[in-house]
Amino acid sequence: MPIRLDKVEDLAAQNGPLHLALGVFDGVHVGHQAVISRAVEAARVQGGKAFVVTFSPHPITVMAPAKAPSSLLATLEEKAAVVRSLGCDGLLVIHFNEEFARMEAADFVAKIATGNVKSISVGEDWRFGNKRGGDTEMLREMGAKFGFALEAVAPVMWDGERISSTRIRQAIRDGNFDAVEKMLGRPYEVSGIVIEGRKLARQLGFPTANLDLGDLQIPKHGVWAVEINGKFKGVANLGTRPTVDGGKCLLEVHIFDFSENLYGKKLSVRFLRFLREERKFPTVDALRGQIEEDVSKAREI
Repeated sequence: MPIRLDKVEDLAAQNGPLHLALGVFDGVHVGHQAVISRAVEAARVQGGKAFVVTFSPHPITVMAPAKAPSSLLATLEEKAAVVRSLGCDGLLVIHFNEEFARMEAADFVAKIATGNVKSISVGEDWRFGNKRGGDTEMLREMGAKFGFALEAVAPVMWDGERISSTRIRQAIRDGNFDAVEKMLGRPYEVSGIVIEGRKLARQLGFPTANLDLGDLQIPKHGVWAVEINGKFKGVANLGTRPTVDGGKCLLEVHIFDFSENLYGKKLSVRFLRFLREERKFPTVDALRGQIEEDVSKAREI
């Protein structure tokens, strides 16, 4: 795992030159990866360590809650895994609160630069600091003062439009996972810990692992053919289980030919193909019959 820091001051304690990629990086999509890769390449060529500097929670949830996305594309753990796969040495996660939001952009840069920073990479339209007062022009000027070079990276385009977290969220809601994979640079998966349910699916003959996905972006409710942990296959219901008055949205995953106890384990689920809408059945027996059809279709897929 990459080094994990939670205070800006900890950067100064790192040995050797630092090459930083700054941004929120929700989902760490292909555009974000282009920014991070510049820091990794600078560390490779010039020597030193490449660090991603990001924020939690998402800054917009503090500054403009009404405009904040209702769902995220990756947990911090998932973000750290992608950062590691890109060759970074570390991840600094700054706690974003109202006090931090009031920090002037120049003060933030000065604080970052107390470490042995040799380069900073950002998206060319990145804004930061109190009232979004900082931009790439400011970073370039402060780089001359503090001795770091600036890499301002242009947006990455796909299918005629720039890749963005907003665009990826919409593609997930639409169930267009081919587009999602192109823009993320990897298949989209949701992860969660298996929680104990009412065991009704077990009584129907189809035991499920139930996942509460929290704030992660999910596709439309319904029944999906899925892949679990990159190797198992199954069928999953995403929704509120109206036939049995479930209420809260859960992902219920039935793994084919599998009988181990999964309570408390983490599962990663990839949506392969949408099978049908979630609906309320007149009887439990009718639900059982439909699940049998769902399982048969998913096995074919």
